[in-house]
Amino acid sequence: SSVSLLQERQEIISRFRSLTTAFFRDAMGFLLMFDLTSQQSFLNVRNWMSQLQANAYCENPDIVLIGNKADLPDQREVNERQAWDLAEKYGIPYFETSAVTGQNVEKSVETLLDLIMKRMEQCVEKTQVPNTVNGGNSGKLDGEKPAEKKCTC
Repeated sequence: SSVSLLQERQEIISRFRSLTTAFFRDAMGFLLMFDLTSQQSFLNVRNWMSQLQANAYCENPDIVLIGNKADLPDQREVNERQAWDLAEKYGIPYFETSAVTGQNVEKSVETLLDLIMKRMEQCVEKTQVPNTVNGGNSGKLDGEKPAEKKCTC
């Protein structure tokens, strides 16, 4: 019946969401992809951004926004300006890609890796600076935990 199909669909979605949030916690960066031929896919980007920001280990995780299916201009539902505006709002890079032709796929992945490496280099630089404040404990009390979700390496 349609009721049991709906319940099964909701259960699958629930299991999928619990799996994705587990992945979010261990990831250093994200390629957030939507379908250029689907306005609904684009509208879902905001929800995915909220999920990433709520569940990622980092307070501000490294994210690259990708509009895929750039090889199908006649089926396009999301215009380039919309996508650029959204990426600008979140302060993240944006690429239009095609999995079929390979257009910008490598470039978008390299951009994410560059962001992650830059963050890691900053972490290394911070750990190499000698700390002499309060006898070298950065003003933290013994046993004090680091601030939540600040995303160090």
